[in-house]
Amino acid sequence: MLKQVNIHEAKTHFSKLLARVQDGEEVIIAKAGMPVARLVPVKERVTRRVPGSAKGRISVSPDFNAPLPEHVMEEFEQ
Repeated sequence: MLKQVNIHEAKTHFSKLLARVQDGEEVIIAKAGMPVARLVPVKERVTRRVPGSAKGRISVSPDFNAPLPEHVMEEFEQ
């Protein structure tokens, strides 16, 4: 369910709005009736990153640090 509140109401009832958001509700904060912000629940990451998990899947070209071709350098210098 979507709820829209004005800034004054959001400041006055912030903890109650956060409780609603924790329950999965989305709250829109409006200024003069125009939406300016959205409060949504934070979703936990499904999986944690593991350093080195892409080992063997990525390769770096031997000429990675080679100078760029002249026509490419000219585009940067314009």
